[in-house]
Amino acid sequence: MRAVLIEAPGRIRLTTLSDPTPGPRDVVVGVAACGLCGTDLHILQGECGARLPIVPGHEFAGEIVATGARVTGLAVGDRVAVDPSLYCQECRYCRLGRGNLCDRRGALGVTVPGGAAEYAVAPAANCARLPEHVDTRDAPLIEPLSCAVRGYDVLGSRLGAEVLIYGAGTMGLMMLELAKRTGAASVDIVEINPARLATARSLGCTRAVRSAKELDQPRGWDVVVDATGDAAAIQDGLRRIAKAGTFLQFGVSAATTTAVIEPHRVYSHEITITGSMAVLHSYERAVGLFAAGVLDPAAFITHRLPLEHYPEAIERFASGEGQKIVVVP
Repeated sequence: MRAVLIEAPGRIRLTTLSDPTPGPRDVVVGVAACGLCGTDLHILQGECGARLPIVPGHEFAGEIVATGARVTGLAVGDRVAVDPSLYCQECRYCRLGRGNLCDRRGALGVTVPGGAAEYAVAPAANCARLPEHVDTRDAPLIEPLSCAVRGYDVLGSRLGAEVLIYGAGTMGLMMLELAKRTGAASVDIVEINPARLATARSLGCTRAVRSAKELDQPRGWDVVVDATGDAAAIQDGLRRIAKAGTFLQFGVSAATTTAVIEPHRVYSHEITITGSMAVLHSYERAVGLFAAGVLDPAAFITHRLPLEHYPEAIERFASGEGQKIVVVP
């Protein structure tokens, strides 16, 4: 089969590998589409726990072409979206129901081969069957949506909250869509990319600006979400939390990124600073939300490129071009 291979940090190529075979509880998925995201940029540099060499791709969907001997409930021909999360089920955090914090956490496309290939092996338990009306080629959006759902689980947002989101990439826009549906009174977006600002406006944010300094809101916002991972954005966002407000670190930063907090302000204003890590009990709900039309795929997927153009796709993504870029085997 044809597959993308990250050989070493910064080195990527298209190669040919043997067709995979499923383990007893696995399925082989004929990949219909595989999405790229910011985490893939970190994986390309050997970060985020990546085990190189690796076939990347943790956002993918397709049709089952083979099943393991002990698989039940799924069959060849089923169309599925795949949760890439791999947990040990044995460590303290798994036993507490916090698998996303697993001490030996892995993921398809990060620690084992993923979906940037013609075929991918996945645990049957990680596969969610797609409703008939959902286009398999759009379904890579479900994985990032499941991360956004997890983010809102952490926030526990209350009705009438005023929300400020840094970043109008795929994740920031998904947080916008969920904020609108969880009763936010307003949702403002900060983004330096003009095209992405325009998309945020088209999706119905309250205000979309290049800098939060353009917004006249001295009291701050009830909820501030960083969906960039950028140190400057994070630092700016931390200054704009209202009394009793919450700051959510949602974007993936480099491990060396730092920010400064003001402990007295956190104390005296009862500010909450928290994070949201990947997927946790949210994938099935994301499938349901996606099937119900919470996202318009046409607004999110701006590029569909052949698998062999993966290096070009990741360069385009790194440059900030478009929104979601998917590759099609």
